Amino acid sequence: MVKTVVLVSGGGTNLQAVMDAHLFGEIPNCELTAVISSDPEAYALIRAKSANLPTYVVDRSLFANVQSFNTAVEQKLQDLDAELVVLAGYVHGLGGGVLRAYENRIINVCPCLLPAFGDADMNSMQPYEWAIRAGVKLSGATAYFVTDGAAGPIILQQAVEVWEGDTPKTLQRRIMEEAEWKLLPKAVALFCQGQLRVEDGAVHVTGERK
Repeated sequence: MVKTVVLVSGGGTNLQAVMDAHLFGEIPNCELTAVISSDPEAYALIRAKSANLPTYVVDRSLFANVQSFNTAVEQKLQDLDAELVVLAGYVHGLGGGVLRAYENRIINVCPCLLPAFGDADMNSMQPYEWAIRAGVKLSGATAYFVTDGAAGPIILQQAVEVWEGDTPKTLQRRIMEEAEWKLLPKAVALFCQGQLRVEDGAVHVTGERK
């Protein structure tokens, strides 16, 4: 079983998607070990507790700088013997120590089809605003390995149609429902089943997808 720790900061809808998929047996060989929040008031903690998952808080506001905060996050991950780290609405960049310790073992999902709009603030409404402003007909979401605090090798992508008259909020909701909430559990499942291989910056999926 792959010991999996989820990092959160907010409402936890992506966390809920992972927990639901795990509950229904859609993520074989995965042990959801714990949820760590950077915000003690995050609703994601309530979701985790409702699912009887251990929860921890590494409160960003208690640290003088990002380096000491990231060191504390890394230490907590090590204390939990984490083998896979999943970012589910986690709004902070990860430090070099975490990235080195968990190279190709940190999975995130963003609301765009990378590399398009890859420079947007993924924790804001920018990806949706930019997609609508650019007039693209397809947006979507990307599950990827985090490297250097940014998007790295792409694991999975799902396109979502941009409708005439879409607002950033309507597009956001549709991308979450049709793409993000499906891609993140799928990417975690592929990792936990040993079906992901990274070579020369590209992800290869081996074996049969389940």
